[in-house]
Amino acid sequence: MEEKNKIVVFQDRKIRRVWYKEEWYFSVIDIILVLTDSSNPRNYWSMLKKREEEAGIELSTNCVQLKLEAPDGKQRLTDCANTRSLFRIIQSIPSKKAEPFKQWLAQVGYERIEEIENPELGQDRIKEYYELKGYPKEWIDKRLRGIAIRQELTDEWKNRDIKTEKEFAILTNEISKATFGKTIGEYKEFKQLQKKNQNLRDHMTDWELILTMIGEKATTDITKENNSQGFKECKQSSKEGGEVALETRKNIEKRLGKTVISKESFLPNVKKKKKLE
Repeated sequence: MEEKNKIVVFQDRKIRRVWYKEEWYFSVIDIILVLTDSSNPRNYWSMLKKREEEAGIELSTNCVQLKLEAPDGKQRLTDCANTRSLFRIIQSIPSKKAEPFKQWLAQVGYERIEEIENPELGQDRIKEYYELKGYPKEWIDKRLRGIAIRQELTDEWKNRDIKTEKEFAILTNEISKATFGKTIGEYKEFKQLQKKNQNLRDHMTDWELILTMIGEKATTDITKENNSQGFKECKQSSKEGGEVALETRKNIEKRLGKTVISKESFLPNVKKKKKLE
């Protein structure tokens, strides 16, 4: 899932969420911070559960612990609740923001369901996200196509017994190393991306995006053609897919007389904008 989908914003406050059992689950701590402006939302949540428990109400039964990215960048177990459970929790919190927050929650909690019913809605939201950040239409079209190609590849891997995030990361790195001579991490360093959660593809030039798509599409088709099964065979197919993109890159660079790998983040105008804000 794209990183932007894991964080939503209410009145300039970020709220973490995760897609679990076919619906959104939101960080309870983040929501308490939004509604109460508490200096210690974790403690507020503990006291709230204790108070409601004394009244015979078990708020914690409405929650599940799921891994979300913490401020230190690590994945940590956090109390999360779906839209229905959050409405019950909100009722226990005295806040002027409660009603507008409920309306907001009903909207963002339903977004993903809408997108399943009508995938074009999801694409429209992604397009709007990139337009707001200042990306040109031509780049956005490539980025959206790249997302679709990436999804096709990861679905193929899942069907071939690739299960863990680590395995997905290694296979992705095989394509990247073959195509560009760099792992994803090395490419981020090359572009001097500072934050761990920055998506490398959002900072790629047109040619970098196109070559990434070629590598991943070639990997999908080679994986199918070879009927690659399991991690070892999929790893070899990923390397071969990246090599297809490498040959394309060599031909382009030969004709252009220069490398298409760029140290620059794609949107210098976005950087300028951020400095003014």
